[in-house]
Amino acid sequence: MSAAFAIDLTDAETFPSRRTEAWKYSDLKRWLRAAPEPSGTAAVGPPGPFYDLGGEAIVFANGRAVGVTDFIASGEQTLRLRYISDAVGTGHTAGARVSARAGAKLLLLETHEGAGSAYVAHNTLELDVAAGAEVTRVVLVEEPEDAISIAEAHVKVEAGGVYRQTIVTTGAKLQRIETRITHYAQGAQVQADGLYLLNGSRHTDLTSVVRHVEHDGATSQLIKGVARDTARGVFQGKIVVERGADGTDARMGHHALIASERAEIDAKPELIIYADDVQCAHGNTVGTLDESALFYMQQRGIPADEARALLTQAFLIEVIDRIEHEGAREVAREWLTARL
Repeated sequence: MSAAFAIDLTDAETFPSRRTEAWKYSDLKRWLRAAPEPSGTAAVGPPGPFYDLGGEAIVFANGRAVGVTDFIASGEQTLRLRYISDAVGTGHTAGARVSARAGAKLLLLETHEGAGSAYVAHNTLELDVAAGAEVTRVVLVEEPEDAISIAEAHVKVEAGGVYRQTIVTTGAKLQRIETRITHYAQGAQVQADGLYLLNGSRHTDLTSVVRHVEHDGATSQLIKGVARDTARGVFQGKIVVERGADGTDARMGHHALIASERAEIDAKPELIIYADDVQCAHGNTVGTLDESALFYMQQRGIPADEARALLTQAFLIEVIDRIEHEGAREVAREWLTARL
């Protein structure tokens, strides 16, 4: 995962396969051998899940911008970024650029809203967090079970900046949500969380690379997931502490539940440290629901399916609870609960 893989939906030669180390769990070439036909136009439809929280909006429908594609935040602002897909068997690409100026406080509410079937979507975000700025990014991703989607965010956090991210997804045929953060530290803080809840044959890959290039920065990452039926969850997390990035405090945790015999979880947490005087740790666990807790709940009259849903929610909700913005936290909580 040393460098981002430059995917171009119009050129099948750029599609990575499992022979590419960073894509070994998510073989795009297997499912997409040729460039898809371009998607036609799509209607925006009803407002997205975050509509009631207000703010400005950047909207793409099948890769076409509905208005502006760039946004510069100053002061305290809310931006809703919507990637809408409504296509059948075609492909589209969209790209947004968002900047938070020094001292700005931006709530970035991002949704990937999929309809139709068997489409291919490639969505990108360039996000700059200036010195002393604060950005909270909450991402909800819901797509058809036969869709292929790749979402990439390239984030730059300057000295003293604060960047918090929470991704909540239910997967697709092949889905990869990749975040690359360049952490200029010197008091900057990054929180890069996520959760996945997968049913059927869905697949999601949460990949992140955080590079600490200056001293005295902090990164905290908590990823949780549940895979049911024949679903497959992938977590690849890499934190790189470059030479000179002394005083770095970086912690990563991935914890997942396998809820059926045929589901699969692949996890690859990595710490690469070239500096001295750092505090870094990572943890990874994969297990099953607590059978004794399940039995206890059933003994008290709670049906088995409801008991499983309640235990699953209790396991995942820790990630939601780490969202600091109350309104965004409640929307994410309701969104997740509705899908349990």
